[in-house]
Amino acid sequence: MTPAIIFLKKHKITHVIHEYEHDSKSESYGLEAAEKLGVDELRVFKTLVVAVDNNELAVGVVPVSSMLNMKLMAKALGAKKVAMADKVLVARTTGYVLGGVSPLAQKKRLKTVADSSVKNYETVFISAGRRGLEIELSPSDLIKLTNAITADITQ
Repeated sequence: MTPAIIFLKKHKITHVIHEYEHDSKSESYGLEAAEKLGVDELRVFKTLVVAVDNNELAVGVVPVSSMLNMKLMAKALGAKKVAMADKVLVARTTGYVLGGVSPLAQKKRLKTVADSSVKNYETVFISAGRRGLEIELSPSDLIKLTNAITADITQ
């Protein structure tokens, strides 16, 4: 049971847990999840943590088949620029290991931007807080629970 799953249960949010055998040699955790779960990769979202120009951290939630556009992410946050955050800082701030960072129930709640494509689906998949474990939930619940803004942040 991960903090993200406990959080969903506590808030009585409808969700489905999907588990699969994670391959440590996999180059893309998100694409691996989509493939092993037999789900369109546009419905599986990865959680990327960025450092904002004022040195705060923020979260981008984007489809696993897409790249985060740093300029669009900065614009969505009202910042001059963003860059990928330091891995150690990400783990310390979120409480999750890279490849298993969930946008839910992070140690420190970070400002979150979800790619607007999240609204295209009835349900989406996000990390449940560890590699090999995904949560399926409605985009509206994801947005509400993370207090996310939505914007076009992929290239």
